[in-house]
Amino acid sequence: MTHLTHCHHEHTAPALVAHRGDVGRYPENTLMSIRAALEAGVRAVEFDVQFTRDEVPVVLHDANLRRTTGVDAAVFDLDVDRVQAIEIAAGVTVPTLAEMVAELRAWPDATAFVEIKRASLRRFGIGPVVERVLSELQPVMLNAVVISFDRDAIDVARRTGGARIGWVLEAWDDAVRVDAGTLAPEYLFCDLPLAGDPLWPGPWQWVVYGVQTVEAAMAMAGRGADLVETMALGVLLAALEPRA
Repeated sequence: MTHLTHCHHEHTAPALVAHRGDVGRYPENTLMSIRAALEAGVRAVEFDVQFTRDEVPVVLHDANLRRTTGVDAAVFDLDVDRVQAIEIAAGVTVPTLAEMVAELRAWPDATAFVEIKRASLRRFGIGPVVERVLSELQPVMLNAVVISFDRDAIDVARRTGGARIGWVLEAWDDAVRVDAGTLAPEYLFCDLPLAGDPLWPGPWQWVVYGVQTVEAAMAMAGRGADLVETMALGVLLAALEPRA
């Protein structure tokens, strides 16, 4: 089981999370993107899960395939065989969650943040979606963290499957702080300005996403971030996690 190191003051660099993999070199949310990030030395990756019409979880951010493949079709309207017949790039297709799990099994020291997208939860229901995702994640469950903007989904993931969870916050206010204390997830995700109050203390680790520069990463560390999620992996990896 991977234990990510906390950082608690502004002089300690936060650990990196590769947002959808190494997107500077490979298409997002693909096997090669995630593999490249891990080969580069990152020990935490994040990717997204949507569901096909035949209720197979695939690694995809958008509900529509247009942005990543050029095909204007909702993933919910296509069976998995059709989705995987569409190329993102030459020879590169949308992986299933099962295929991604098979890749992750080669990286037992890596943590995978698996975001269940709300569009799929709305289309197929929280219970069935969470149950299927947890089933697929079983081979790597010790190193997986189920995350979502949907609080109910991650609550179900913990209560029914014992999964570690992360709540992606949309608001930063007292009501959310109280709710976070009740839920007590292992991770809280947020997108915040560089300056502001310290991040709330609690039983969680903080992950700040959308961080693209070293300056922003260190500013977030100063506010209490343990990890930063980035698409500028090469730049931040070289600056914050130099090889020995």
